[in-house]
Amino acid sequence: MITMTPMPEGDDRRGAGRENEARPFLSDESTIELVVRAQRGDHAAVEALLQRCLPSLKRWAHGRLPAAARGSLDTEDLVQESAMHVLRRLDAFEPRHVGAMQAYLRQSVINRIRDEVRRIGRQPPPSELPEDLPGDKTSPLELAIQSEAYERYRQALSTLKSRERELIVARIEIQWSMAEIAERFGMRTLDGARMAVSRAVKRLTQNLGKPGL
Repeated sequence: MITMTPMPEGDDRRGAGRENEARPFLSDESTIELVVRAQRGDHAAVEALLQRCLPSLKRWAHGRLPAAARGSLDTEDLVQESAMHVLRRLDAFEPRHVGAMQAYLRQSVINRIRDEVRRIGRQPPPSELPEDLPGDKTSPLELAIQSEAYERYRQALSTLKSRERELIVARIEIQWSMAEIAERFGMRTLDGARMAVSRAVKRLTQNLGKPGL
């Protein structure tokens, strides 16, 4: 599904082929690089973006559609429509920071919810549209990375091993919970997933602080 970006010589890729067969929409290619390919008309990149972004977007949107509007439109339909709306207009999207794509998609969902509430004659209560992330609490380091300028992030990401890049993409970009990471990466415990993610995040932040990035 996703064409992997070339890796530096000596990069550890043992078992990567088998792992990616089990995780077809996860790779160490950043989401914004997929966006750039999609903007150039790459249909495989568009499909990869949908597969990568929809699950976490559906989790985030769960319960945000007011009860009065649920009879005419369910959350999954709303998220699907919002995502397709965004992808049809990718040429207007400028990926300036790491979390830009998820923020753009979430804003599209919020706008769609408000449109639906207006359609049924009600005013959307802002309190029903919180911006918190689903699942595990996002660490301060993870939040800092999400707001990092993309080019610096991309350069720092390229210095990591493939496994570390995959963990960063899963946690920071796709925003999987630790339980999802443990399951999809074949880890036995949540603590093991947390430790692996923490190590990858710390290495990335260390590299972000190096001169020249």
